[in-house]
Amino acid sequence: MQLRTDQKSSQAVVLPIEGMSCASCVGRVEKALKAVPGVASANVNLATEKAEITFTAPVDYGALIKTVENAGYSVPAAKTELSIEGMTCASCVGRVERALASVSGVRSAHVNLATERASIEGSVDPAVLIKAVEDAGYDAKVIDDSAAQDAEAASRKDAELAVLKRDLIIAAVLTAPVFLLEMGSHLVPGVHDLIMNSIGMQASWYLQFALTTLVVFFPGLRFYQKGFPALLRLAPDMNSMVAVGTMAAYAYSVVATFAPGILPAGTVNVYYEAAAVIVTLILLGRYLEARAKGKTSEAIKRLVRLQARTARVRRDGQVVEIAIGEVAHGDIVEVRPGERVPVDGEVIEGNSYVDESMITGEPIPVQKIAGSSVVGGTVNQKGAFALNATAVGGATVLSQIIRMVEEAQGSKLPIQAMVDKVTMWFVPTVMAVAVLTFLVWLVFGPEPALTFALVNAVAVVIIACPCAMGLATPTSIMVGTGRGAEMGVLFRKGEALQLLRDAKVVAVDKTGTLTEGRPALTDLDVAEGFDRSTVLARMAAVEAKSEHPVARAIVEAAESDDLQLPAITNFESVTGYGVSAQIEDERIEIGADRYMRKLGLNVGSFATTAERLGSEGKTPLYAAINGRLAAIVAVSDPIKPSTPDAIAALHALGLKVAMITGDNRRTAEAIAQKLGIDEVIAEVLPEGKVDTVRRLKAEHGSLAYVGDGINDAPALAEADVGLAIGTGTDIAIETADVVLMSGSLQGVPNAIALSKATIGNIRQNLFWAFAYNAALIPVAAGVLYPISGTLLSPVLAAGAMALSSVFVLGNALRLRRFTPPSGKRIDHQVAADRDGSHHRELASGRGAA
Repeated sequence: MQLRTDQKSSQAVVLPIEGMSCASCVGRVEKALKAVPGVASANVNLATEKAEITFTAPVDYGALIKTVENAGYSVPAAKTELSIEGMTCASCVGRVERALASVSGVRSAHVNLATERASIEGSVDPAVLIKAVEDAGYDAKVIDDSAAQDAEAASRKDAELAVLKRDLIIAAVLTAPVFLLEMGSHLVPGVHDLIMNSIGMQASWYLQFALTTLVVFFPGLRFYQKGFPALLRLAPDMNSMVAVGTMAAYAYSVVATFAPGILPAGTVNVYYEAAAVIVTLILLGRYLEARAKGKTSEAIKRLVRLQARTARVRRDGQVVEIAIGEVAHGDIVEVRPGERVPVDGEVIEGNSYVDESMITGEPIPVQKIAGSSVVGGTVNQKGAFALNATAVGGATVLSQIIRMVEEAQGSKLPIQAMVDKVTMWFVPTVMAVAVLTFLVWLVFGPEPALTFALVNAVAVVIIACPCAMGLATPTSIMVGTGRGAEMGVLFRKGEALQLLRDAKVVAVDKTGTLTEGRPALTDLDVAEGFDRSTVLARMAAVEAKSEHPVARAIVEAAESDDLQLPAITNFESVTGYGVSAQIEDERIEIGADRYMRKLGLNVGSFATTAERLGSEGKTPLYAAINGRLAAIVAVSDPIKPSTPDAIAALHALGLKVAMITGDNRRTAEAIAQKLGIDEVIAEVLPEGKVDTVRRLKAEHGSLAYVGDGINDAPALAEADVGLAIGTGTDIAIETADVVLMSGSLQGVPNAIALSKATIGNIRQNLFWAFAYNAALIPVAAGVLYPISGTLLSPVLAAGAMALSSVFVLGNALRLRRFTPPSGKRIDHQVAADRDGSHHRELASGRGAA
């Protein structure tokens, strides 16, 4: 829980405490807290495990936590999310992170430039965190989970975009005449003559001064308001670089215009167009950035739009329409045709088909009848039904999905560590290079040396903006995780997005992952003289008395065929053999071959079928009616339709596939041979899965484990990346790094391919950002001038800087068009070769349990 300032008093806090077990613990904690200087009172509640503390003087929160820990208890680390305003580049990110990390009680702090959010772990008062951010020169607000907060953030970003657009238009309109007056005179002789013969050069400078002043101190004021204070704090950022560069050009021009005698002979010139055009181009880059950033978060926006705004609820005998936030657990909610399901629930009346593609990715609507579960945000088709609300608000599946995606988008990948180290020193280094450039040109440059020194120093400052570096990683993460959510792949932990790319082997649990997870009747052959429907109905009537999964599968098969089950009498379970019962004047007996032999029946007539079933890993059962062998049946856990293509897709990605199962080896190898799985580890007890995962990691390298059950949780945690089938248990999902919402194994190659595409995209962005700066900073400093006479204009530097950020964002947005791989495209010869190697592995006994 969060250590927070009590709303009733700024001099009170609520501190969560773990480890208390009795009243003496309460007394011990209270006594310890009251002994802290400045604490007026401390009331500890054992039931809520919280301490309410009031103060007479300011108290360091870290001291309170240390006091509790010294007493033998602990304060759990909480997670605080802050919205940060005012960040513009990678150096801002590092500055905010360092400011937050320096706060006592903070265990870790991660700041994301693309989402403009900070995620802080530790027991710290949010007010203290906000103060730390403000002291660093930025604004911050606590983020809660309410829709109002999301709406407010969206509204704020829309307003920011509108202001940027307005200022960009104003700057462009005012800059155009300045650019034409100055650059036109240099580029077109006729323009120079026209100005000289009409208003004159001095009047032209006055006009440029007036227009540039408006550009600099109205649309461009934002750079100076943030840039110079940051410079004075010895923590320069992108705004500082723009402010220094444009103000240098502007101030020099003002002196040349109104006090030319101060300047050395031959150096009197104006650079109003440089100051005005740089401000305009930087604003253009900011505007394009803001638009592109909006697109990177579209996946979240689309998910939020899936949430219904209102619900029709039965209250006091009437149906009333209320806001979705007012729906309570247990409410009866009515859903009409074409409406979105408001909350998660269980159908209690009516029936319909519901489009669940937003959860599963499957386009075919699913039938819903009484007892079926429905998920909020899915779309009802033509029917109408009523549901009992089982999850509302933040507990709904959709809310959890949104929360998972937001957390993944705000996470920091290991690859970002290198970027952080560079950007920490980047801006101060560039400022130093600019000063050095100015001094070298001033001392060693040709005449007018001061002019050359000024222009080249300004070019260095402007071109080296680290925006592209700061955006390179987080924008790709945002778009990649958002695209994954659209495909039903949820990255619960951002690190998985990078680690999954390095996987060499994918280990999968069999039941519920490769297979449907529930037994089904797969085979039913009847002897001559018997009718299939009659035999199945009689078998189901007998098995309906049993709770065995095999019995349940036979009953479900009869129900799916709409068969009427006759009444039975004298039901008997023969331990170790089978079951029997009486239906009118017929005796029905069902069991394995040994039961039939005990009854004196010869199962040889089904020998061929039994052999085939055995080769498929299925165990046959037999049915006898009135002492005659009537049928052979097989019940097995059927392979999911999507599994073969998913295995092929994993192979196409160059991965080995291993199956870990508790089933007997014969069944496991039959399934593995059918699917082309590379390695089989069968007859593994739940506690043995972790050891198996460790062995596979040692043999093959990085491993991804896919499972869905409670007994998979330890293996999911042990793997480098754990992927949980979303239809599985909550424990497995909570332990996993990635959740596959559809329940289809195809989500695994989708996730791995998306990981490869995202990390590749990040590497492209980082290469562009670093290569761009490495190549152009020396050019801006003038290293080519002695060789070819080439100098980089500050105007061109500003354009190149803006282009670099837009390029990085545009490249990241390409991930929105990511297409999942398909196993159907795999080369048939490759598949054949692999099948051959697989058979050789099995023949050599590889993968023994």
